[in-house]
Amino acid sequence: MKRLLLYCLLCLIVCNIYAADNVKTLQNQQRELKQQIEQTNKMLQQTKKNESATVTKLQLLNENIANQKKLISNLDKEISTLDTEMAGLNRRKDTLERDLAALKADYAKMVRESHYAQLQQSPLLFLLSSESFQQLVRRIRYMQQFAQLRRQQVARIEGVKTEIEHQDKQLRAHKNDKQKALKSQKREQETLARDERKQQQMLKDLKKQEKDLLAKLKKQQKKADELNKKITALIEKQAQQQSKTALTKEQQLVAGGFEQNKGKLPWPVEKGFISGTFGKHQHPVYKDVTVDNKGIYLQTTAGASARAVFEGEVTSCFLMSGSYAVIVAHGNYRSVYAGLSRLNVKQGDKVTAKQKIGTIYSDPEQDNKTELFFQVWKDKTILNPSNWLAN
Repeated sequence: MKRLLLYCLLCLIVCNIYAADNVKTLQNQQRELKQQIEQTNKMLQQTKKNESATVTKLQLLNENIANQKKLISNLDKEISTLDTEMAGLNRRKDTLERDLAALKADYAKMVRESHYAQLQQSPLLFLLSSESFQQLVRRIRYMQQFAQLRRQQVARIEGVKTEIEHQDKQLRAHKNDKQKALKSQKREQETLARDERKQQQMLKDLKKQEKDLLAKLKKQQKKADELNKKITALIEKQAQQQSKTALTKEQQLVAGGFEQNKGKLPWPVEKGFISGTFGKHQHPVYKDVTVDNKGIYLQTTAGASARAVFEGEVTSCFLMSGSYAVIVAHGNYRSVYAGLSRLNVKQGDKVTAKQKIGTIYSDPEQDNKTELFFQVWKDKTILNPSNWLAN
């Protein structure tokens, strides 16, 4: 009985720890998603104060809708997890209550036994009625064992009572968490439905502006092509010069560290989201238009800074189409930060991870969009930056 009870209690502890960790993880993810939604809403507030539809507003709305769907899915998982845990807690509580009843019954039976009854009525008489010294010693030992057995039985009963109280407390906490999750889910579903209606209306309005928007898109693509051409020429020149001499020990260490941190590098913006993915993809409004990005675009709030993703040396700073671009070398790797209105570094500067490179430009022609263009290179080969940044 003792071993069985101990095993049950250990199982309860392990299950409760796992469940608590699982629910806590889901709730942490919810907090992060809500922060991202708040951040996107802040960006929406920074767009031009009018009701007209723009591609920038649509991108922000799309990001919000994607995060709302993730949040609702996450809340579904939490509610499901809580339901499963509450059912488990109820089952464990029922088991403990049965164990408690059995322990009480055993204790009552023990007290009813003839020797126990005699001992309970008059311990002294029980000892004095001994027929010999040996029997007296045996009865003293017997009394000691009986007292110990009673203490153990009472301790077991109290232990099970405490565990039942603990299960009740957990059940109340789980029910409270579930009610909060259900309320939050209802609010998010209402917000999602409203934003999806806005999204559909915005798409209709933008399609009416197709001619003007395609002309703007063509102009933006031309600027992007010129920028990529300039960056490519500079990096190829630097890589060619670097290939003539072996990397120094310091450069080798930096390059090795950069490579080892693939998938773990800090984002070049403190807050924001990827508004333009690497490579070819469809335009968010015109599905027959293909956009080919040579890096990624990260949208953030007005006044935000670009940050170095790893230690290195600034090898180029140049102005093009009204904004600055910076190239930082990390041994034979390079990171590029373009779309800056002001610089905090100059050519030849040594930078550390997360050091501010410059302020990101807010474009009045694109609804005050604040967007950084970011690239990663190895020698003369351009890489997908998303594979290098932390999730």
